[in-house]
Amino acid sequence: MKIPIPNPRLILILTALLAGALLFWAIWLRAPAHIPLPAEAARPGPPRTLRLGLNIAAGSALHKAALRFAEQVGERSKGRLQVQVFPDQQLGNDDQMLEMARNGQLDFLLIPSAKLSSAIPAMQYADLPFYFSSREELYAMLDGEPGQMLLAKLHQLGLVGLTFWENGFKQFTANRPIHSPEDFAGLRIRTMKSRLIAEQFAALGAQPIPIDFHRVRQALAEQAVDGQENPLVAIVAMGIHEVQKHLTLSHHAYLGYVFAASKPVFETLSPGLRQVIQDTARELTQWEREETARLETGLIETIRAAGVEIHTLTPGQRQRFSAVMAPLADHFGFEVGYDLLGKTGELRYLRQMPAAGKEPLIIGLDADLSNNGVLAGGAIYRGMQLAQEEINQKGGLLGRPLQILARDHGGNPSVGRQNLAWFARLPRMLAVMGGQHSAVILAEMEDIHRLQLPYLVPWAANHDVMQHGHSPSYLFRASLDDQDVAPVLLGHALGQGGTVGMLLERSAWGRSNAQAIAAMLARLPAGRVNIQWVNPGDPDIGLQTEALLQRGVRSLVLVLQAHETQAAVKAVAQQDEPVPVFSHWGMTGGNFFAAAQHDLQRVDLRFVQTVVVDDAHRRPALNAFLERYRKRYGQEAPVPALMGSVHAYDLVHLLARAVTQARSQDREAIRRELEQIPHHAGVMQDYKRPFSPDDHDALDRRFLRLARYDAAGNIVAVQ
Repeated sequence: MKIPIPNPRLILILTALLAGALLFWAIWLRAPAHIPLPAEAARPGPPRTLRLGLNIAAGSALHKAALRFAEQVGERSKGRLQVQVFPDQQLGNDDQMLEMARNGQLDFLLIPSAKLSSAIPAMQYADLPFYFSSREELYAMLDGEPGQMLLAKLHQLGLVGLTFWENGFKQFTANRPIHSPEDFAGLRIRTMKSRLIAEQFAALGAQPIPIDFHRVRQALAEQAVDGQENPLVAIVAMGIHEVQKHLTLSHHAYLGYVFAASKPVFETLSPGLRQVIQDTARELTQWEREETARLETGLIETIRAAGVEIHTLTPGQRQRFSAVMAPLADHFGFEVGYDLLGKTGELRYLRQMPAAGKEPLIIGLDADLSNNGVLAGGAIYRGMQLAQEEINQKGGLLGRPLQILARDHGGNPSVGRQNLAWFARLPRMLAVMGGQHSAVILAEMEDIHRLQLPYLVPWAANHDVMQHGHSPSYLFRASLDDQDVAPVLLGHALGQGGTVGMLLERSAWGRSNAQAIAAMLARLPAGRVNIQWVNPGDPDIGLQTEALLQRGVRSLVLVLQAHETQAAVKAVAQQDEPVPVFSHWGMTGGNFFAAAQHDLQRVDLRFVQTVVVDDAHRRPALNAFLERYRKRYGQEAPVPALMGSVHAYDLVHLLARAVTQARSQDREAIRRELEQIPHHAGVMQDYKRPFSPDDHDALDRRFLRLARYDAAGNIVAVQ
């Protein structure tokens, strides 16, 4: 019998498989019974040393709190973090330490909020004089949502905001007693280099003189200035109490310190260690404040022992100062941020509910106060505020004062809906004013009618905002309609000859404009108008504009927001022969001019408006409005987004007429009476039956005109 010989190739494969199996079993037998997970495998390395820099001398409350922070972080991290504290500018001055922290060369920083205000103007919040009724109110704001909003803004500087500590509240010193605003008349007052603080003293009748801090005592001793403001610790440390005769404990503004971590450093730490740092900093905030107050008790005695006469403002005296200083917050509303001021107003309303019988009637503002429509939102708020103040000066509505509560939706429809639901739950809520974004209002449409909440539209132009199919309609508009705007823009562009390029935002607003010109496009030769759809926030808008220009378009039509319009205009400005640009007014609702003013020197940009400042010479009502506006918010030009302010002003007065006619705060009754207003002398026009059951648009195409920016940023008519 012949025995078969196996295939050599098969023998080779079987041998390899057997060898692999033996190797696997050998490794398995030698391996540990438990294979650790990655997190368990991590072993703490040597302690990591982090540095904390501050400008205050050793022994101060800030320094003591910093030492406690270092000790507690070391304990809570079980020795994995060791914090070294460097007081008294040992690592550099504030500006140098700030730059080090931004670059990751310094781990923690305690810096006065005022030092950050040039980069983040909102940090002037706590500098607002007599804005907070008490220490407790300010602390509640800084520890609550307003404080978190401020700390979040530090990310743009490469910092992670942890909490707010302090160097105390500011007090007045002078060579005469200070009890009232009139006591400042004619005094020369030293200030730091701050426009807000300079205007604070100018409003009090004093002459503000900026002087560096280290020269303050000398300037007072030489009588180059008559007084100053500072916390008690600075007054004693600089010897100011030795050259001034009177101290007024006014507690009028706050010298806050921002406790921040370097973002590049912070992000290298584990989530657990980050939490240790954040929790420790925040938990020590109360201790640091109490220590500041404890030390101030001794400082007052030191000042008194030097022969200084000490005065304390009474509640009535504080109220007089507050009344004089009140406009300053809104004068700096765009710098500090109406999102921040609005949130503060909301929290105050909830914390200090008025006594029964004196509760105000409420009108809400639901707008973008922080994003692409920030200028429009602030302008609308100002128009509402001017109308509110006039109404309250005449006794209010139904025997009650009118109050505005503002909430920011940042252009987010879901947040807008949340705001609307919040407003609807408030007692004595009369109506809500919308902001710039049509998309937000359209998303709110079902809620507006389900809640039966009168909704005033001072800006949004989308056709569907008013043509929505709900009956009865709760929306009332004083603005234009895209059905009128878009054809005019395209018509002007076609008048330039050649091909027209259009950049349309891919949104309900953009689609509304496209629908408005559909009939015009159908009559034009194919290719005469080249439409490009653009996503909001798309970083390639400049490239898309460049692509249109390379196709030989002779003009551009833009239906974009501020940031996107700026990118498109920049692309046009870079051409050898920039083409004319015709734009919707959306870009005027954001900080467009500040970003684009250099490019506008080369680009002929024209855009739609309903009202411009140079109309004042022929329209007495507008002239009177501008005089009130500039008296209330300062004489500076230009007036930001004038159209939004004027429309909102007229709408609030129309609402007031409806409430008066209804003799009720019932919202359905107000809605009906808005349709029955026979006449109102407004700023935009002498309204005759502004609304009817079939038409809730108070303005029409007669108010549509082209405008441009002048060199200073004023919006003026195109001649």
